[in-house]
Amino acid sequence: MSDKIYPIGIQNFEKLRKEGYFYIDKTALIYKMVKTGSYYFLSRPRRFGKSLLVSTLEAYFQGKRELFEGLAIAGLEKDWTVRPVLHIDLNISKYETAEDLSDMLNDFLTNWEAVYGSAPSETSLALRFKGVIKRAYEQTGQRVAILVDEYDKPMLQAIGNEELQRVYRSILKPFYGVLKTMDGCIKFALLTGVTKFGKVSVFSDLNNLDDISMWNEFIDICGVSDKEIQTWLEPELHEFAEKRGRTYDEICAELKECYDGYHFTHNSIGIYNPFSLLNAFKRKEFGNYWFETGTPTYLVRLLQKHHYDLERMAHEETDIQVLNSIDSESTNPIPVIYQSGYLTIKGYDERFGIYYLGFPNREVEEGFMRFLLPYYTTVTKVESPFEILKFTREVESGDYDSFFRRLQSFFADTPYEMIRDLELHYQNVLFIVFKLVGFYVKVEYHTSEGRVDWVLQTDRFIYVIEFKLNGTAEEALRQINEKQYARPFDTDGRKLFKVGVNFSKKSRNIEKWIVG
Repeated sequence: MSDKIYPIGIQNFEKLRKEGYFYIDKTALIYKMVKTGSYYFLSRPRRFGKSLLVSTLEAYFQGKRELFEGLAIAGLEKDWTVRPVLHIDLNISKYETAEDLSDMLNDFLTNWEAVYGSAPSETSLALRFKGVIKRAYEQTGQRVAILVDEYDKPMLQAIGNEELQRVYRSILKPFYGVLKTMDGCIKFALLTGVTKFGKVSVFSDLNNLDDISMWNEFIDICGVSDKEIQTWLEPELHEFAEKRGRTYDEICAELKECYDGYHFTHNSIGIYNPFSLLNAFKRKEFGNYWFETGTPTYLVRLLQKHHYDLERMAHEETDIQVLNSIDSESTNPIPVIYQSGYLTIKGYDERFGIYYLGFPNREVEEGFMRFLLPYYTTVTKVESPFEILKFTREVESGDYDSFFRRLQSFFADTPYEMIRDLELHYQNVLFIVFKLVGFYVKVEYHTSEGRVDWVLQTDRFIYVIEFKLNGTAEEALRQINEKQYARPFDTDGRKLFKVGVNFSKKSRNIEKWIVG
């Protein structure tokens, strides 16, 4: 049996090393980063190892050589220079008011000033930061390392509140601007976050940052690659397979389906979510571990505010300017959804510079759909999994009447204020329901101008379903027959149901369904 202690939730490198936690060695990349540049920015989704990366850099710049014994950097670094390190972690507070941010920065500054001193003329947060950097360099004779973890937490907390975002920008822009003006005193700076800086960012004047978020050479500095799993966890893969009653190849395939698939540039290897991956190894169970830590509600607010057609999410197209731009006034929620890790790069058209986005893996796709359901219907978070279970059982047993009655109830109690665009709302609800059912039975979705149809397949039944908006169920069924939607299943031995469904604008619900 493996004796590995998995570092679930461990973000401090010194604790991880001293207490014997498992560590996938990223130090060769860290060494390369330090030796080939000075100012960096890295965006990755939450729970992807950003805080551990920052903590590892902190230990390195503090010269704690003993923590790196046996790691790649031990054979690369010869000097182990001890430097002053200014580490800012903005992940601590909720940032509901401007005072929350000012208080947090003041706390860091006060602690540093207790070590390096202060000056009466330093009356603003930015001036105090500048003074600390200058004195730290002068007093130690070594240029400073500055590490900022979750730089964007205040801005993300204020999505939807433009006034509060403006205040946060007015505080952070001059504060981070010190990094440029004090270049002579700074050896290295890294800022991490979920979102990338865009046109109205706090970084608009800070043009000396290398954004390595999409650089292939640093693509696996956070997260886990296939190669790393095979290198560091091969015995545990065999244990996992035995525990689950699977072969080695089957367990590898299931891990890939559930947790792999993050692509942070168009020609990169796939990256696994480390939080979910290590939880799966620790428990020898597959679960939606990333989602259990909480999905921010601002993502749903963005989708609903901008009347987003959820069906687009599975095949969104965009360009680099959109992916790199977070603007609270934008009508496009995709940059935030992408940078938060709910979509990833699936393909790239080099000729036109177009990126094709989609869900990275099953955990994200299923988890996000489950998360969305209570926001688009009156089903509660507690009821949601049971409703999907009932939908699936009805489909598998051939009880289509119960299926559509349950679907009716999803629309019947929806508050009027939730439905500003009736057609889009009912399409979004259908999309969520059929997506979730599709994790248990085979579901195909076809769309073109003037029609939407779904095909569901179980071991015993095939359903070809056509929806009409403000038409008749008879028209929908007639379209299935006239356009021969069921023709691919003519020689299939399973029982076929052709279902025409009408959705009425007047009743705001499914009015009738007929089966032919």
